[in-house]
Amino acid sequence: MSPEPETSLTGARGLEPLGIEIPAGVPTHWYNLAADLPSPMPPHLHPGTKEPLGPADLAPLFPMALIMQEVATDRYLEIPQVVREIYAKWRPSPLIRAARLERELGTPARIYYKYEGVSPAGSHKPNTAIAQAYYNAVEGITKLTTETGAGQWGASLSMACALLGMECEVWQVRASYDAKPYRKLQMQTYGATCHPSPSTLTEAGRAMLANDPDTTGSLGMAISEAVEAAAKDPKAHYSLGSVLNHVLLHQTVIGQEALAQLAAAGEEQADVVFGCAGGGSNLGGLSFPFIGQNLREGTTTRVVACEPAACPSLTQGEYRYDFGDVAGLTPLLKMHTLGKDFVPPPIHAGGLRYHGMAPMVSHVVELGLMSAIAVEQDHAFEAGVVFARAEGIIPAPESTHAVAGAIDYARRVTTPEVIVIGLSGNGILDLPAYEAYV
Repeated sequence: MSPEPETSLTGARGLEPLGIEIPAGVPTHWYNLAADLPSPMPPHLHPGTKEPLGPADLAPLFPMALIMQEVATDRYLEIPQVVREIYAKWRPSPLIRAARLERELGTPARIYYKYEGVSPAGSHKPNTAIAQAYYNAVEGITKLTTETGAGQWGASLSMACALLGMECEVWQVRASYDAKPYRKLQMQTYGATCHPSPSTLTEAGRAMLANDPDTTGSLGMAISEAVEAAAKDPKAHYSLGSVLNHVLLHQTVIGQEALAQLAAAGEEQADVVFGCAGGGSNLGGLSFPFIGQNLREGTTTRVVACEPAACPSLTQGEYRYDFGDVAGLTPLLKMHTLGKDFVPPPIHAGGLRYHGMAPMVSHVVELGLMSAIAVEQDHAFEAGVVFARAEGIIPAPESTHAVAGAIDYARRVTTPEVIVIGLSGNGILDLPAYEAYV
């Protein structure tokens, strides 16, 4: 189930290949873990009929190429040339040996971090934002709506829409909208419109405010508003920054590059991979190629999902069907969930404040192919400061959870294991989150 061919794109504004030289390390295909899983993941269900979703059910929100990617079982799906040319602005992202951190910790482990903060938006999110905007533009869609927590996804989709000549409208979780004004300014600089959520602009938002006028918001609330806005506009589609299969698929450029970079560094395999976990896109993108290698080739890399203790869907949630949003507008997804009405406290790692986990990540955990830990926020920031002072990069608050998990592990090991950390973004626009700790 490959995407639509590019033959019809010649002359389309922003969609024609520019003939840019692409570095050899940029993947040519996305990797689909569904092809290697020992059992298929449960299907998404129609919220009304409770029957498995068909393509027609998703067509009002997504272009057909993404719908087909959502249910694809092919191991590899080709990345369009236009998308690869944009990827080449920052890909391949570096895999860096954390030698100074190793010395600081006094560990025999060899620690590497895959650094996604080199993207123009400062995180891993453009890996899927570019792809989603591209496929929507090919189908003639002129506007995308979305939600965002910390603002990294909103900024990334805003950038993608700017590059591909589309409008972008973003609903940002109120707690993050108030705490992180520079993310809003980043979106606006790219030409997007950003609203605090819940807002008075949608029926869903007005209902949420009527129920709790002082709510700090949640990703589930913001999703409801963005979905409603897209459904009412025939020229608009909805775009999601995490959770769904096609989003995690696009992020697998991270793990594919990391595997090749580890081999180039002379490592036989990673012993443990740590990734932060909110909706699951960064975690899945980094870890799925490693898990696929385990399943196909017998390697023994362990994967640890590091989620916030304030929003512990994997470690404390139930594995069941639930809505992806508060208003119940989305399909029913089989996932680890704290319940669609769960409103997490306004923690600084706003990108991890989601009530559920990606269905494919949840399925992988249920199969025993990945484990999970919950990290307290203060401990995460402590680890972020240790990392910054040793390596010079200030991690995004979300990334500090993976850093904390890796540091705790590295301090315990007695043999020279290989540890890989997913550093999903930088924290330059999130410095107020560090203020209280520092």
